[in-house]
Amino acid sequence: MKKSIKLIAQPEDNNLRVDVFINKKESSLSRTRIKNLILNKKLHLNDKVIKSPSHKVLDKDKINLEIPEPKKASIKPFDFKLNIIHEDDDLLIIDKPAGIIMHPGAGNYDNTIVNALMHYCKGNLSNIGDELRPGIVHRIDKDTSGLIVVAKNNVTHENLSKQFNEHTIHRIYQLMVWGKLRPQSGKIETLITRSSRNRQLMEVGITKGKKAITNYKTLEVFENDKTPTLSLIECKLETGRTHQIRVHMSYKGNNILGDSKYKKKIKKLKNIDPNLEKSLLKLNRQFLHAKTLGFIHPKSGKELEFSSILPQDLENILKMLRNINK
Repeated sequence: MKKSIKLIAQPEDNNLRVDVFINKKESSLSRTRIKNLILNKKLHLNDKVIKSPSHKVLDKDKINLEIPEPKKASIKPFDFKLNIIHEDDDLLIIDKPAGIIMHPGAGNYDNTIVNALMHYCKGNLSNIGDELRPGIVHRIDKDTSGLIVVAKNNVTHENLSKQFNEHTIHRIYQLMVWGKLRPQSGKIETLITRSSRNRQLMEVGITKGKKAITNYKTLEVFENDKTPTLSLIECKLETGRTHQIRVHMSYKGNNILGDSKYKKKIKKLKNIDPNLEKSLLKLNRQFLHAKTLGFIHPKSGKELEFSSILPQDLENILKMLRNINK
């Protein structure tokens, strides 16, 4: 059954963006969901359809936001063993391996995390987002490993989305980059937009794009005549833009080891340890792992934090570098 939110703007609401105004009055709806509903022509302002989330409201404006009945996902279940770190009545924490995509899309509609969730949860997932993404509150790239949170119901989904939008989620990534970051720790704050040369990639924008903030620190540097210069880095995200860490490392000139999309040409080293060279050549993913995920549980209000160790393929490279650099 459809429902709608009806509001009337007051003098103090003058010149507020309409999505901000609705979010202020209806805190149970995330701003992202409100924006998507507006873009899908579900907003009437003074009986006129408004398609821009940035439209400004004025005193006495009558707002009617239609909230359609969620669509039931018709996704084929996939019998894939999920590495579940935590589960309760409202959510799941999954340690995703590299090599599997999050949700169905062009070229792969069956073998995804969502398909696996449909098999495991028997369809008991939130359904307020895209019908091909039940339960999915946030994403990590196909060739990135690590922790993700999945919502089992719509109340949980809205609450977690709000925490992501307000940048209160605690997220730490571990990665290996080429060279040494200068300075060794700091904050990268830029705009990120879609690449004008390749629409599958993102890039730092000069005047357009979404604000992206990455805090980083160098944990270890590996540098001798038998290894290329590599650095183990920890990144803490304040925002969560598409490919954010990969774009920011590329922007600094320190591409992530194994990143085939944001790569740079590496000179062949004459004296590199043969075992290390073999391991680096075998690496078919970026050395990027979502290590820590923390948030407030939507129902209990308790602070939760989960951690994941490096997968074996990344841990092997790290051990090899440490042994060579003793």
